[in-house]
Amino acid sequence: MKLNENDLKHPLISVVIPAYNEFQGIEKVIKIISQELDCCETNWEMIVVDDGSSDQTYQKICEISRSDSRIKGIALSRNFGKEGAMLAGLESATGNAVIIMDADLQHPPSLIPEMIEKWRSGSQIIHAIKRNRNSDSTVKKTAAYCVNQLITKFSGIDINNSSDFKLLDREIVNIIICDLPEKERFLRGLTRWIGFSQQNITFDVEHRQYGGDSKWSFWSLLELSITALTSFTCAPLRIITFLGLATLLLGVLVASDALLSWVNNEAVSGYTTLIICLLLIGSFVMISLGIIGEYIAKIYEEVKARPHYLIRASVGVDHKKSPDRIKKMVTSRYPLAEAARMTSNKS
Repeated sequence: MKLNENDLKHPLISVVIPAYNEFQGIEKVIKIISQELDCCETNWEMIVVDDGSSDQTYQKICEISRSDSRIKGIALSRNFGKEGAMLAGLESATGNAVIIMDADLQHPPSLIPEMIEKWRSGSQIIHAIKRNRNSDSTVKKTAAYCVNQLITKFSGIDINNSSDFKLLDREIVNIIICDLPEKERFLRGLTRWIGFSQQNITFDVEHRQYGGDSKWSFWSLLELSITALTSFTCAPLRIITFLGLATLLLGVLVASDALLSWVNNEAVSGYTTLIICLLLIGSFVMISLGIIGEYIAKIYEEVKARPHYLIRASVGVDHKKSPDRIKKMVTSRYPLAEAARMTSNKS
């Protein structure tokens, strides 16, 4: 997005921070990020999205906002997940560029000036890439590596060591909000898929400084991984074809052995082989049904066309969208529903 001379000198930078049960450290986090933004010679706003916290996170945000109007807050009606919280922040941000980062300081605020400088130089997306994952367990590192390699290999989108810490130009934000309609989102992949001018910077993942352990459970990470895989590649569906070919080859081998025994007037043995074959085939069938079921479940979620999030309260943010913007978003996100409405009106 081309900036006029005034915007280039003093652009408005929006910082979106999804937060879940971060009451213990959110005030300190906001203070540290604010100090970095004050050094960048820009105007700025900070939007903290409370993703259905069970503690007093939103109340603390309101308290901070009363003393600094640049700090704004959104409280979602329940926990919609990080992807929904990030989208809520993007839709409320008004800046020429938007920075997304976590509320636990694992994404170092010291990189903000470098991101803004690269953006001013013409890059529209600046990705912060993890140089290491020292704060993760061995199991989590291995799982992340496997999922990232699968997506990168089969979709052609490089998300190795990627993170949600990134700067997006206003043009990119508008595309994500209005032109990418999917309900099941994986922002790391979408920002790579979009294209445009992109740059990477690296950082070391720090240990969480506030708020205790990570809020990500094993199941939430598994769900995110499945969403990432099903959103960007059909490779799991192709596995079914290979399982079918493997089953065919196994059947040919067993049939050849039985036929050879019959020709040689030998008793056709192989009870154990038969049981193993039945178990293998049954396993392949169940795995295939599971893979197909995941894709059907994602289709089901898209067809329901429910909103990505619901806002319970906000401070400093006008989340009531204009009728024109609502119409544009509905048309782009839910084309089937819009087509049905137009057909109904014509009749």
